[in-house]
Amino acid sequence: MRPTLRQLQYLVATAETGRFSDAAEQLHVSQPSLSAQIAEAEAHLGVIVFERGRYGARLTPLGAEIVRRARYVLRQMEDMQSIAKSGGMGLYGRVRLGALPTIGPYLLPRATAALHRDFPDLRLSIREESTVELQEKLTDGQMDVLISTPEDHSPTESAHLFKESLWIAVPGDDPLAADTGPIGLDQLAGRPVLTLGMGHRLTSLVSELAHAAGAFISTDYEGTSLDAIRHMAALGAGVAVLPQLYVTCEARRDDVLVYRRIDTPSAERNIALVWRQGSPLTDGFRQLASVLGSAANSLLDSA
Repeated sequence: MRPTLRQLQYLVATAETGRFSDAAEQLHVSQPSLSAQIAEAEAHLGVIVFERGRYGARLTPLGAEIVRRARYVLRQMEDMQSIAKSGGMGLYGRVRLGALPTIGPYLLPRATAALHRDFPDLRLSIREESTVELQEKLTDGQMDVLISTPEDHSPTESAHLFKESLWIAVPGDDPLAADTGPIGLDQLAGRPVLTLGMGHRLTSLVSELAHAAGAFISTDYEGTSLDAIRHMAALGAGVAVLPQLYVTCEARRDDVLVYRRIDTPSAERNIALVWRQGSPLTDGFRQLASVLGSAANSLLDSA
């Protein structure tokens, strides 16, 4: 026999909560019932999915792979239900959207009205993660679609949203603040540059720019957010490198710093909506990309 879809839900919920009692509460069933169903699923599969102990429920190595595949199966069922309810038109129901933390907080609030208008039956569940974590969660079915840099997610399908340039931010007494026009890479030579920690595509891009400019990434500080990088630049810790959308939406409210665009083709990044190949929601995702792209480009054009 095979595990039922309900049993797969029990496996996934227990893996995510780490406790049978918490999973049972989340799914509104009794703990004995959930435990019995998980034991039955393990018997059908012929493997032990969870190690039981006073600490809770821990996945075995093989159990982790079983749960990853269970998530995929459950997500395919949700996709099938969504496509059936929508009649093949648009997006319907809950869609789990992952976004880069350097994009999501600045784009999504500006697109809210258009999303409600064009997708009245859509419920977006949004989570911000690093590039690496986004790829992992798209692959194992924990996320349905991403706002990210398309070159970091393969094999996938994608739709272009916008292209943005990178800008520097320096305090008013910095020599680079003497002008407000675009800055050449050579003007960053020998300067410490501030960026996010590892795992972010932006960090890789900034590191490449620093190397080309003869600058260096500051080892004294790794930002946990764009706001933190901006504040460190204001304190004179180095030259902050920030994406255009962030500068447009947030940074220019700060009159302590001077912002200048880096004038080189390598100081740009493409942002896209990314989803798994063959997704039955592809048509809906392309419509979603059109709305998000319009919102982003309206913001950038108004700068």
